[in-house]
Order: sequence, then structure tokens, then C-alpha cells
Amino acid sequence: VLAGRPPARHRECFIVRAALPGRRSPILYKVATFTRHAYNLAGASGRDGGSSLYQHPVYLGPGAPGKPRGHKVSMRRPAGDSHYSLWDLPFVAWLERNGYPVEFCSDLDLHEDPALPGAYRLLLSAGHDEYWSEPMRSGVERFVAAGGNAAFFSGNVCWWRVHPVDANTALACDTDHAASADAHHFPATDQWWVPEPEGAGQPENTLTGVSFRNAGEWAGWFEPGERPHLGFRLQHTDHWVFAGTGLRGAEGGRPDVLGAGTDLVGYECDGATYQAAANGVAIADGRGGTPPPFVILGVAVLAPRREDYYDESPGAWRCPPREPGAASPPAATMGVHTMPGGGTVFTAATTNWPVVVGTGADPAVERITRNVLDTLTRR
Repeated sequence: VLAGRPPARHRECFIVRAALPGRRSPILYKVATFTRHAYNLAGASGRDGGSSLYQHPVYLGPGAPGKPRGHKVSMRRPAGDSHYSLWDLPFVAWLERNGYPVEFCSDLDLHEDPALPGAYRLLLSAGHDEYWSEPMRSGVERFVAAGGNAAFFSGNVCWWRVHPVDANTALACDTDHAASADAHHFPATDQWWVPEPEGAGQPENTLTGVSFRNAGEWAGWFEPGERPHLGFRLQHTDHWVFAGTGLRGAEGGRPDVLGAGTDLVGYECDGATYQAAANGVAIADGRGGTPPPFVILGVAVLAPRREDYYDESPGAWRCPPREPGAASPPAATMGVHTMPGGGTVFTAATTNWPVVVGTGADPAVERITRNVLDTLTRR
């Protein structure tokens, strides 16, 4: 995809909002710019070269009541387009090639105008969508509650709450990252799923159906190393999501595996806890805020695994603190649910879905993507 282009660190990406939202397309593609800024080291490494929410951030103490605490980084810095090149570029190119016009917004656009999705039928999230502000999330939840649809072709979604500060030119977030002697502290009050007052008290499962805490990441970050090329063990293949794929689910005996041999199950994944029925079908058990209508369409058990989440060495799936009482192993769970207001939410539960789609590595993944886009733009 990037053949003949200069290295990502030498390019910048511009996001252009539609002057008349929804006129050209029923699809709004939300680019995960807050996550990009959270990881941005301004193209350099080391204390003198830059800072991120993970390395050398400005530390904000408890401060005044109502003021954010934790880490702060500026959004007025160049960063290259490595996040966009890895996830967004192949997916956007695929959308163009396949005749799907989309309109774009940044996280900051949605933060400043939470009603923006109301002009569309479908909100798209792709790749790595980790950092969300309160207005962003509330706006998307209202959109879905009113009958709008959302598709998360992404992983590690809505893991941290972020606060735009300094006239929305910087981000603040109270995390548990070991960024400095001052900044590594507990509780991390901007963890979405942790009950108040230790956290935000709003589990991400209530929107997406899944959470990073029930799955995990491959130690070694972006480097795939010896990571297993897992796929999703499928079920409920009579669902509209699988129309035209010819895939078989667990109900019919030996199920097909979606994306086997590819990087579909990415370096970060989300999941719902589940119970296994007699026929081997995984049924979401509703723990942690997962809505009762959530239908698990595919399961990828992340093994081997280890629980020492803060160990950075590569070689296994790392699991964050899990849902208390969960019987199921850490697993990515692709699924879908419809809210009482009629809005439908699909989650691919993995960062690498747009990469596999964009590179054409698995035709069935492409067909499922078309089914989701076509169905959720009609409703």
C-alpha cells in the first residue's frame, strides 16, 4: 500500500470535514486522533526528543476540584502518520475502491460537536481507538440510542477517558502508565470501566459489547514476532453478518475459522466473557456491562497467555485485570447487538481488521465488511 511513498514519519495527515454533513455519504468515519496524540513522541525518542502519555508527559497533580489530574501532552505537535498508515490508509483505500463514499471527522470534531453523528446512519471506527472523551462517548451513545448504527472495526476501544484542556490544544488523562516516578499511581481515575471514585464508572461494554480487559495484547507492541496467526472460530453463521460467505458455524459441527493464517487477531483485542453451551457455542454472560442482546459471532482464544500485564517482554498474550468471576479464558469476541432504540452495534474486536480488509488477505473478511456497511447504512 505504501510502495513508493516516503516514510510515515515524514508525512502528515489532514482530516477534512464535510461542509454539509451527511450530504455525500451516510457513513461518518471517525479517525482516532486522540489515540494518535496519546502515543505521539513528535517523531523523536528520549527525554529531550519528545513526550507522550507513556514517556515523559507533563504531570498534573490532584489540582482543584473538577480539574483533570494525571498526564498531559500537547496536540500541537507534528507526529508523522504512522497510525494512519498502519490502520486507516489501507481501509480507506479499500472503501474507495469498493465504491463506499465516506465523510470524515477527528475525535476532537466529535468532542466539540457530539451531535455530529446524527447527520449519518453509520459511525465507523477503525484500527486502534483507545482514548475517548466524555462528550465523544455520550454523543455516540445518544446516536445509537436514537437508532443510529456503529461499526467498530477496531480494538482496545474506549479504554481510557481523556480530557481536552488548554482550549482543546492538549490532552490530559489519569492513567496507570509507568511514565515517571510521579505519574505511576493508583487508582487511575480515567479508566472507563473501574467503578467510581477510583475510575469513570462507565464500562465500555455498555456501548461496544466488549472490553480490552477480557482479551489483551501481544507483548512486544507493534512487532508481531512469533505471535500466533489466530482466527475467529465462528458461530451463528446464519446471521446477516455472514450472508454470502458460505462459512459454517459451531452449530453444524466443525466450525470454520475466519482469518486463519492472517494477522486478523491483532496485537490488541477486546472480548466479552461467556459461558459455553452444550453444543460448544459461546453465549455472552452479561458481565461487566455487556448488553444482554450481544450475540457472539466468533471467538479467538488468546493463548498462550500470562497475567503479568506490565511485563513488556515479547512472547505471549498479556491480560489486563479481568472481570471478576469470569469463567471464559481471555478471548477476542467478534459480535453484534441491537439497542432498545433500534441502533445496531457491530464489533470486530481487533485492531487489525482494517489491515486484513485493505490488503485482501481474506475474502470472507471483506465480504463481512461489505455486509456490515450495506446493512447498517440501510437501517
